[in-house]
Amino acid sequence: MITGETGVGKDVIAQILHENSPRSDKPFVRINCGAIPETLLESELFGYEPGSFTGARKGGKMGLFEVANHGILFLDEIGELPIVLQVKLLRVLQDGKITRIGGTVPKQLDVRVIAATNRSLSDMVLKGKFREDLYYRLNVVPITVPPLRERVEEIPEFVNFFLSKYNKKYGMNKSIDARVISEMQRYKWPGNIRELENVIERAIVTSKGDVITDIRLRESDELDLDAIDFSTIQTEKGNKLKATLEVYEKRLLQEALKKYGSTRKTAQVLGVDRSSPILCVKFLWSWQ
Repeated sequence: MITGETGVGKDVIAQILHENSPRSDKPFVRINCGAIPETLLESELFGYEPGSFTGARKGGKMGLFEVANHGILFLDEIGELPIVLQVKLLRVLQDGKITRIGGTVPKQLDVRVIAATNRSLSDMVLKGKFREDLYYRLNVVPITVPPLRERVEEIPEFVNFFLSKYNKKYGMNKSIDARVISEMQRYKWPGNIRELENVIERAIVTSKGDVITDIRLRESDELDLDAIDFSTIQTEKGNKLKATLEVYEKRLLQEALKKYGSTRKTAQVLGVDRSSPILCVKFLWSWQ
């Protein structure tokens, strides 16, 4: 069982496990349990016999368990698996046999199962949303992948890897300034490695010159309202709402201008048009 936040690379860990296992020359089959409708998921996993339902193929269909026979089946986002199918999955893990939809004869299989989730299955068990017996059956060898913010020392290596990947893809030869990497190591990366990869690709295709000296991070384009001190604003009895809001607006503009240094950038971050005459007056007023 591989657990970790979205984007930490759980699928990569699963592939590494496969490549370093005695089954490395056998199939590695992946299915995202949250990406397939519940009505189709059972047939995708277990297959079906001819004529088992309307629209079924004439010759039936192998399920992914059969496709992965002698290899590894990777059940990504296992927390999205419907309760009804959890029962059937538990039976397969215990008996090592599957029965196709519409079939009566079970088939013996030899499949190793790796599961992954970004959800807390233990909490789901307490809430009755995930079977306790299946949880313990899957959680034999638990692997937790820490978020990127807890392993910032790895960021330079990831940056170099993605630079190489996307330089090759777009036929470029760009590098990145060391100061930018330092800035990236201070960022929290809520989207983890997936977000880092997207940031590098965007920087390669949008930056001017061969050296990336500035990079757009989600955090750098948002104003942290929690960090602004509004405590000095008086809201005494009788203070009208309009007057109070104007004082808040003034403080917000002051903090935004202080952080971004220009009306253009401030207007962009706040989502307003800097050419508006009223706004121009307010920018000047905010410094009074």
